[in-house]
Amino acid sequence: MIKPIHFLIVDDHPLFSQGLASLITNVPGYKVVGEAVSIGEALTLVDEHPIDVALIDISLREENGLDLVRTLKGSHPKIRSLIISMYDETVYASAALKAGAKGYVMKQEAASSLLEAIEQVLANKVYLSTEMQQRMLSTMVGREEETELDPVALLSLRELEVLRLIGHGYGVSEIGEALNLSVKTINVYRDNIRHKLDIGDAAQLRRFAIKWVKSQET
Repeated sequence: MIKPIHFLIVDDHPLFSQGLASLITNVPGYKVVGEAVSIGEALTLVDEHPIDVALIDISLREENGLDLVRTLKGSHPKIRSLIISMYDETVYASAALKAGAKGYVMKQEAASSLLEAIEQVLANKVYLSTEMQQRMLSTMVGREEETELDPVALLSLRELEVLRLIGHGYGVSEIGEALNLSVKTINVYRDNIRHKLDIGDAAQLRRFAIKWVKSQET
């Protein structure tokens, strides 16, 4: 008897999570053994069940799914993590791979791309869209892009998270509390973001962040 492939879904949107589970369980040999909405729930399920593939959203309420990817890489290296996110692949894919993910699928493409991505990941390959593969290859060989690179791609993972929380209306102290960092540290990240994006002041940064967040969610 062939051993089934066990999946963990980590997403705080119940309808999407249920749809993902339905898509996976329709494939013979695939079994969803747990669904979580937070990093803590996910880690509990990992300890309770054998997991082969974890399908993880980046945005988990006030948590960052890439933190879970990084934790799993260290504590459960045999689990293959695949990011399923509404956030633009061109902005987050590189950070996801650095954190330890084996692939990146955007939610609007999940139905058509997910099963192919899973097959690639199970074969110990990395899955990215064709466009993203070409972008990364071009960067590696030093070619200039025909289109200007989105400056947001220059931000670190933590800077991206601070930008996202600013765009959701959080103040500096609230961001510090959410990320378990000091207000001073958040201000440093905020200043770094402004310099990298060539934004003059905090008010302009907030307007940019709100617009950016909305663009990622449409």
